[in-house]
Amino acid sequence: MRITLRQIEIFAAIARTENVSRAAEQLSMSQSAASSALVELERQFDCPLFDRIGKSLHLNGTGRALLPQAKNMLARAADIEGFLSGSTLGPLAVGATLTIGNYLATLVVAEYLQRHPAAKIGLQVANTHSIVERLLGYQLDLGLIEGEANHPDLVLEPWIDDALVVFCAPHHPLAAAGAAETSRLAEEKWIVRERGSGTRELFDRAIARPLAHAHIQLELEHTEAIKRAVESGIGIGCLSRLSLREAFRRGSLVEIKTPQFDLRRHFYFARHRQRNINPAMQTFLDLCREFSGAANDTDTLNLPFIQ
Repeated sequence: MRITLRQIEIFAAIARTENVSRAAEQLSMSQSAASSALVELERQFDCPLFDRIGKSLHLNGTGRALLPQAKNMLARAADIEGFLSGSTLGPLAVGATLTIGNYLATLVVAEYLQRHPAAKIGLQVANTHSIVERLLGYQLDLGLIEGEANHPDLVLEPWIDDALVVFCAPHHPLAAAGAAETSRLAEEKWIVRERGSGTRELFDRAIARPLAHAHIQLELEHTEAIKRAVESGIGIGCLSRLSLREAFRRGSLVEIKTPQFDLRRHFYFARHRQRNINPAMQTFLDLCREFSGAANDTDTLNLPFIQ
C-alpha cells in the first residue's frame, strides 16, 4: 500500500490542532518529521489536504472528506491493537441450534454484551446440520448444538443434559391418560421438527423406529410453530422439555409420559479442531457455564421467563 497508518495518524492530529508543532508534540515526534509526513502524503497522491494560512493549516474540501474516514481507520486500528494485546475481546461468531438459540443462547449473548459492551458478537440460529456445516467451513467460531455430530474435525464438550417430551393439547384424549402405550402412539398423527435437526434425529431413532410407522402429519422448522399446531389439536408433538416448560406451567400443553422411550440427550459446545480457543471464545464459554450454574439438566435450569 502507498499509505501508512502513521501518515493517517499525523494527518488527523494536524487536522485536530490545525498546527504542525502541536500535533507533533501530541504524537511525541519532531515538528520536521510531522511536517515531512504530511507533505509526503499529499505528494504521493498529488492532493493537498490543507489550505496554508500563515502558520496555521485549515482543512480544504478534500481534507474534510478524508477526516471521518481517517478517524474510522484509526479507531479500527486501535481495536485491533487491543484485541492482539488481550485488553479487549475480539469479534465472535456463535451458532446455536434452534432450541438452544431460542431459549438459552440469546440470554447468554445479552449478558455477554452487558458485561463487554465494546465486544462484537454475532449469533446465528439454525438446525444442527447447518451449524455443523458452518463450523466446518470456518464461518463460526463456536457452536451450541443439541444433536450428535460425529465428525473428526469437530471437538464436542458436553454442557448440560436435556430430554425430549411427547405432548398434546389439553383436550386431546391422551391428555387425561397421563401415559401412552407404544401401540397407541402408532395411531397418532405427529407434528415434528424437520430432518437435519438434532430433535428430529433423536425422535426418529427413539420413537419413530419402535413405532415401525409414524404418521408424520407436519414437519416444521420452528418449535413455536409446532407448539401452536399441537395446541390446535391436529396431532401430538415431541420437543425439548426446555421449550415446553412455560406451556406446561400455563396448561396450554400437556405431557404424555413415555417411559418406554429413552429421550435423553446432551447440549454440546462445538468447535473446529483446528480453531484455537481465543479470549472471546473462552469468555463466552465461561458465561454459558455460569448461566447453567449447578443445574444438571434443562428441567432444573433457572430461567428468568418462567416464574
